[in-house]
Amino acid sequence: MAGRIEDYAIIGNCETAALVGRDGSIDWLCLPRFDSAACFSALLGDPSHGRWQISPTEKLVRVTRRYRQASLILETDFETENGAVRLTDFMTRRDGACDLLRRVTGLHGRVTMHSELHVRLDYGSAMPWVTRLDDGRIKYVVGPDRLVLQSDIAFVNENMSSVARFDVEECEHFDFVLGWSPSFREIPEELDVEVALKSSVEAWSDWTSSFADAGKWSDIVLRSLITLKALTHFETGGIVAAATTSLPEQLGGARNWDYRYCWLRDSTLTLYALLEANFVEEANAWQGWLLRAVAGSPAQLQIMYGVAGERRLDEWQISWLPGYEGSKPVRIGNAASGQVQLDVYGEVMDALYFGRQNGLETDVEMWGVQREMIAHLEEIWDQPDDGIWEVRGGRRQFTHSKVMAWVAIDRAIRTAEEFNLEGPLADWRALRDTIHAQVCEQGFNKTQNSFVQYYGSDKVDASLLMIALVGFLPASDPRVASTVAAIEKDLLQDGFVLRYRTDQSLDGLVPGEGAFLACSFWLADNYVLLGRIDEARTLFEKLVGFCNDVGLLAEEYDVSEKRQVGNFPQAFSHIALVNTAYNLARISGPAVKRAQDTEVANA
Repeated sequence: MAGRIEDYAIIGNCETAALVGRDGSIDWLCLPRFDSAACFSALLGDPSHGRWQISPTEKLVRVTRRYRQASLILETDFETENGAVRLTDFMTRRDGACDLLRRVTGLHGRVTMHSELHVRLDYGSAMPWVTRLDDGRIKYVVGPDRLVLQSDIAFVNENMSSVARFDVEECEHFDFVLGWSPSFREIPEELDVEVALKSSVEAWSDWTSSFADAGKWSDIVLRSLITLKALTHFETGGIVAAATTSLPEQLGGARNWDYRYCWLRDSTLTLYALLEANFVEEANAWQGWLLRAVAGSPAQLQIMYGVAGERRLDEWQISWLPGYEGSKPVRIGNAASGQVQLDVYGEVMDALYFGRQNGLETDVEMWGVQREMIAHLEEIWDQPDDGIWEVRGGRRQFTHSKVMAWVAIDRAIRTAEEFNLEGPLADWRALRDTIHAQVCEQGFNKTQNSFVQYYGSDKVDASLLMIALVGFLPASDPRVASTVAAIEKDLLQDGFVLRYRTDQSLDGLVPGEGAFLACSFWLADNYVLLGRIDEARTLFEKLVGFCNDVGLLAEEYDVSEKRQVGNFPQAFSHIALVNTAYNLARISGPAVKRAQDTEVANA
């Protein structure tokens, strides 16, 4: 790998994605299939497991990079003592094919460049069969997958890799295209890079034209929304949590998870972010994905699904990859998909309620599905679960889970009342009161003067920051302020909020991880609701300052190592950034909207 996680930028075409390093390497490239099998896996360790490098052979004086305006077209400038070149990277798609395009342009002087392509498929394990086509292109085939390299420069084979060396002078440019298509179909025609580049620029310009201003933070908010777009599937509407798997939450540790799936937990916050920014089409598509994913028996509701709604996400480990900086195991799939997490019922009901409020398209049969979900929740809400953080050390009576069960019932009542839908409202109101009373009695530790992680605990958890944000209690309730104070005391580390104090008895893993960035944004949101606007703004600007040079965030930040950790870029981090920015920029931002007018029982 080129270096730290934040040394990378993402490019994509809303069907697949790649990570480009500051050194001109592409170390991680997912194939455009719903199973997200990787073509290059060097991000996880040894470059021999796949990489495409284009960089100067000479000593570098300076490297700068940026996205071209509001787009996903990455420009990296390499300056040497003899000149400077620009590497432009982007992706496109066409019927039955996806293309990774790279252009090297001379800026001034003369620079000698080197390109080396190691094609390895199936997470770096499969060596392709390589042949040269009659038109000079190079074909790489492994089973169902085929890559074709189109280039202005002739490549030769060296040590099972395709290698080229060339000089670039001012105003010259050389184009490269690595296209994927199913091996059993006809080979696609060559691509006109100039036409593709112009089309991509226009497409991004059209898409961003509807963006709703976010005040002084508009640039970083729009970059976050473009990142979310990159993690969105153009056809299914699903938004994956990240483009990668097994980038560690703890460097050298075992907290390495596959995040190339869609979490129900993200649904409400995603809709708020998209609608606040005026991206209604994407919000509709995301809600459509949500409706299809949760269809079926409520007893079989999962916390996450594949990008097309797949349910089988069996977890297995890759033994042949060393892991990023020795972080093992490398995992494919996610066993947490089989966990019971009560909070997802609240997130789904809240998302669908919010969608209805904002006029999003709703399946006519969805209310029936929602009623079945509530009926199932009535039976299981008082049972222990695995919680929001997907712990693997046994189920508990997590306070946040019970709060979100309350949210599910509350939103069912409000949906029925506001949209004239039928339901057993008297029973639901009684259950809402029961859950609320139980949480206030058993989830609040009077000695600690705060809500706690689970019933009977004396520890706090960052998920408790959602209590006011979802309207369970108003921000004016003293229990909200005292819980925020407890979180500030116990979970703040150099200005970042930890999810919780890791405990092997709780999560089944060796303690230690970075600070979960979304939680820090939630704290800023609470500051807004509490009227602590200056503190909210200060915290938000600090968090934004930890975006990398092209505006991207991973899942967590390692305070001791002062670097980003976890899968990258992380949708949840960018969703939280967008929502907090709008909370600060507007009188009625997402936090106020989500909490307002909520009927609270026994508050």
